[in-house]
Amino acid sequence: MAIAKAERLMNLALCLLGTRRPLSKRELRGSIEAYLEAGSDDSFNRMFERDKDDLRELGLVIETVENLDGDTGYLARRDSNRLPPITLDAEEAAALGLAAKVWQQARLAGAASGALQKLRAAGMPETEDAYEVHSALEPRIPVHEAAFEPLMLACRDRRPVTFDYRKANSARAEQRQVEPWTLECWRGHWYLAGWDRERGAERVFRLSRITGKVRSRAGAFNAEVPDVVTVRETVESWAGETATRTARIRLRAGAGYPLRSRAITVRERGGGWDELEIPYGHGLDAWLVEFGPDVVVEEPADLRADVVDRLRAVAKD
Repeated sequence: MAIAKAERLMNLALCLLGTRRPLSKRELRGSIEAYLEAGSDDSFNRMFERDKDDLRELGLVIETVENLDGDTGYLARRDSNRLPPITLDAEEAAALGLAAKVWQQARLAGAASGALQKLRAAGMPETEDAYEVHSALEPRIPVHEAAFEPLMLACRDRRPVTFDYRKANSARAEQRQVEPWTLECWRGHWYLAGWDRERGAERVFRLSRITGKVRSRAGAFNAEVPDVVTVRETVESWAGETATRTARIRLRAGAGYPLRSRAITVRERGGGWDELEIPYGHGLDAWLVEFGPDVVVEEPADLRADVVDRLRAVAKD
């Protein structure tokens, strides 16, 4: 059975790499013997979707293209699947080895390990892993959101997605249609940057506010994908990283440690409250709302008004 599946995956990969135009499911079924032997359309569809996901997990970049007649086609361009010459030195190889240890989820850990094996097979030098033997610290990036993995794959494969999203000032989720660009981790939270089709603008979404399943959609992106630096700057700006002034807040003693880590000054106010001066940038109002009754904004007045408006909107819903 393992040999049969490996042969089927190889045949599918050769078909996708050998075509100059997108091939539909019907064409692929007629070209691969194992698919012809599938008992029903449902059986073939399940087999094809599993095989396609397996090839993507192995590193094959498969594009999904909508043809003029409305059918969905698939192809794997050779230029997108060609590994350039490996010219890493020992220090660069060590850095990649350390980066591979960051991910803790089983699927990501397997992908990182597989990537290292491919690089070593292509000529990347072997290095002694000093971190494994001599260090008591291990780098980790926590990922608890179920939306992370499907969004990561959608960013990699340039596939539009839909999901239900609950804004900070609303108790109800709304469906969003997004062309995902990249995922960024900022202060322990993951954010998705992409193009919101309905709003016709660039948007950033916090993964913890995505409810339900992330669903992929066929077709290509409509908006141009900016370079990585621009996207990262947008994520930082929307998450409140870019501060242009400061705000003064009262914070309940023993609460709000993420806010305390950003504070410029902290002093006791008495009665179980502390006064903090923190950087004030875009998105701070949405962040403060999450701390509920443990935070009171004293100044500036516009930030206080924004926080009150968000709390009223949540209470109304």
